[in-house]
Amino acid sequence: MKFIKGLLSLVIAVVILAGAVAGAGWIWLGNEVAKDGPLPAETLVVVEPGEGMLSVAARLEKDGIIRSAWLMRLKARIDGTETALKTGEFTIEPQASLGEVLEILIEGKAVMHKITLPEGRTTAQLLRLIESDPVLVGPMPELPVAEGNLLPDTYLYHRGMTRAKLIAQMAKAQDDLLKDLWPKRQDGLLLANPYEAVILASVVEKETGIAEERPEVAALFTTRLKRGMRLESDPTIIYGISQGEPLYNKAGKRRTLYRSEIDRKTDWNTYQIDGLPKTPICNPGRDAIAAVLNPPETEYIFFVADGKGGHLFAKTLAEHNRNVAAYRKYEREEIARERAEE
Repeated sequence: MKFIKGLLSLVIAVVILAGAVAGAGWIWLGNEVAKDGPLPAETLVVVEPGEGMLSVAARLEKDGIIRSAWLMRLKARIDGTETALKTGEFTIEPQASLGEVLEILIEGKAVMHKITLPEGRTTAQLLRLIESDPVLVGPMPELPVAEGNLLPDTYLYHRGMTRAKLIAQMAKAQDDLLKDLWPKRQDGLLLANPYEAVILASVVEKETGIAEERPEVAALFTTRLKRGMRLESDPTIIYGISQGEPLYNKAGKRRTLYRSEIDRKTDWNTYQIDGLPKTPICNPGRDAIAAVLNPPETEYIFFVADGKGGHLFAKTLAEHNRNVAAYRKYEREEIARERAEE
């Protein structure tokens, strides 16, 4: 009996001792996890796709962001967050504790990057911008991307975003926009489907870079279509010649269209074909698409550049001819001024 009592006392003592050790261990771990870290200044930490706790913790210790990779792995194992690291780029504040660093990498908001893809660019031009972005990763898609299939915008993304995923996101944004706007279109439009709306919007987009003019240009083209008139848009000629790339003279300067190019029939030259071009001639933005689906009423059926970035609109051919004459005069004066300055 004495033996059993002695053994029981020993067991109780061991349990008490183990509890004390465990309690001391928890206190020590809590203190170490909450202790100010060694990082002297704010820095960025990048967690690449596929990286695990082992490699990230080792890199953080090597870079002087935490004191112990082993302790970070232990803390993550106890919390059950060993596989919960987020991919991305994270801001770590000076002297961030190990616990704070771990929390940021698991629950924090990754730094956002952005890429601006402007309206009116062809698909080839947008893809070049995406390919040259220094933060996006991965190869470009092998399959061609259709003209007008991408919605231009400023896109935010985390480090690790692939080029293919961004392109897919742009295509989905275009599809979602059309699904939203097409059912709300104005009655009586001569547009058979959303694709034709994108085609017309692409012509509007290329014709003016001034946001306030888009509705008027959209209305003018809509009126011309309803009257059976050709669109007669210069950018459609250019697309048929160079797929939308700028035209240059032998001196390497941008040039205007030649008469022979205006007279050349292509599937896009709206001086030579009735109705819409075969495909979009660029990727139009949401405002241009909205404008062609709900154009305002207008009596204008002609317009010409004013030489200052905008256009002069006319209701009659006689008025249009006067506007053209005014533009030609402006061109001559500008050429004379440039020569005088050389």
